[in-house]
Amino acid sequence: MRLHISHLTRYDYVESVSLCHSIVHLKPRQSERQQCLFSHLRIDPGPAVNREHEDFFGNRVNYFSIQQSHEALEVTAVSEVEVGLQDLPEPAATPAWEVARDCLHQHRKPTMNAARIFTLASPLIPLNSAARDYAAGSFTRGRPILEAGIDLMGRIFRDFAYDPHFTTIATPVAEVMAHRRGVCQDFAHLAISGLRGLGLAARYVSGYLETLPPPGQAKLQGSDASHAWFSLMIPDLGWVDFDPTNDLLPGEQHITTAVGRDYQDVTPMHGIFYGGGGHELTVAVDVNRVEG
Repeated sequence: MRLHISHLTRYDYVESVSLCHSIVHLKPRQSERQQCLFSHLRIDPGPAVNREHEDFFGNRVNYFSIQQSHEALEVTAVSEVEVGLQDLPEPAATPAWEVARDCLHQHRKPTMNAARIFTLASPLIPLNSAARDYAAGSFTRGRPILEAGIDLMGRIFRDFAYDPHFTTIATPVAEVMAHRRGVCQDFAHLAISGLRGLGLAARYVSGYLETLPPPGQAKLQGSDASHAWFSLMIPDLGWVDFDPTNDLLPGEQHITTAVGRDYQDVTPMHGIFYGGGGHELTVAVDVNRVEG
């Protein structure tokens, strides 16, 4: 499936800003499941410096600096991607999760070495005991790892309420666990905390969902903004994605922009500016199928 993405971010300042430095994660990744056909940024006012690089996690990152006085900043990322399905075996045919955990920590394959960083606590995802115990309800002794991951995804979907007014980007995992509500970012952080507590490698995935699905299909939660889900390392399969907000394995409607330890590694846009006083933020995301 081919999808066209437009992501607009606009800051309107109370007073003039004399200088700003920004880092953005807005260009889709390349992977076996996803090919980025093109992606470009429109920045107004025009930056004095605009550079792109690949970060530690393989994400496409843009840094830009605006060195003139301005009262508003508008950044629009326009991309087109082709997205396919994850090629997965029957969940019951995958190895027991304990086998996968031991392989992760004992083998010296490059993929295992690179994945071990995702077993550790990160700034926004501590190893919360309540989250670990919750995940353990799905990861029972000897259970196939893909089957367990799907079960955990479904339990979060059923047990936690989607509530965009309850949390912020700084809401701790412990608070999400206690109140059983949040948004896609919170559900991903919760799952990752629990999985890492069991010794598994889990990473945070940021991206988009198709805005308007085909007739007869329900609109997915999170399709009007950046979306988030989690990914679990399974030996011989690699990284497998799970979307607990919608209780489905990401497929052709999911577009990946960046992966990291937690939200802090993949923030769509952040930086510093001098002046401004205060600001009003507007974000608009639109993802549509390209026919033909």
